Amino acid sequence: MEKKFVKVGQLKEGNYVLVDGFVCQIKATEKSKPGKHGSAKARITAIGVFDGSKRTLLKSTGDEAEVPIIQRSTAQISAVMGDSLSLMDMGSYEIIEAPKPKELSGLKQGDEVEFIRVDENIRVLRKKGSS
Repeated sequence: MEKKFVKVGQLKEGNYVLVDGFVCQIKATEKSKPGKHGSAKARITAIGVFDGSKRTLLKSTGDEAEVPIIQRSTAQISAVMGDSLSLMDMGSYEIIEAPKPKELSGLKQGDEVEFIRVDENIRVLRKKGSS
């Protein structure tokens, strides 16, 4: 998995971060003031992008956190098969399979969607076009 390192104090809501090796999107950040003998701490609450689990990261604001390199792309749905979608990447014309998102209804063959990919994990974010 490709990743870069960013100071914990620079992370903001909506950014992505690796928590215990899972790709998560930051939902909330809390920063405490530095104490007499320590540095300021940050508590980051994040939701797993591919599994939906809530995770917490607690580190000093000067420490570094791992941020995954996420590939965004568009694809056309070539088939809807139960709980999964067969997608054709509009850039590489590669055929990939992705789980059908529960929050998106009415997806059908021929629709264009935006998706993100980290290694072999794929998640459809939204339907493009007239929504």
